[in-house]
Amino acid sequence: MNALEKFYDDTEQANVRYVGFASSDLRYDLAIVYSSMFFGKPLVICLQTGKAALLDSTDIEDLELLKHTFRTETLQQASELSDFFKEVIPDVQLTTEYE
Repeated sequence: MNALEKFYDDTEQANVRYVGFASSDLRYDLAIVYSSMFFGKPLVICLQTGKAALLDSTDIEDLELLKHTFRTETLQQASELSDFFKEVIPDVQLTTEYE
């Protein structure tokens, strides 16, 4: 058996927010995990599809990314999702975590 090289193994008490809401024609059930890992980007998980993404304030402006990740049908739906994320995703100042 090959030895595995461990890169990290950290434990922290994460802050998790569960949000369910409806836009003009879609329902969303999300878990947002706020953590100090991953450059401070929150992990957003769609509880309906299991799709997840690390998002920051730049990512939530990318409507194609949101459309693909959260399987919305239109860019308008992705825009509505972006508007929601603007309220809950903090503006993260990226710092070097790895040397």
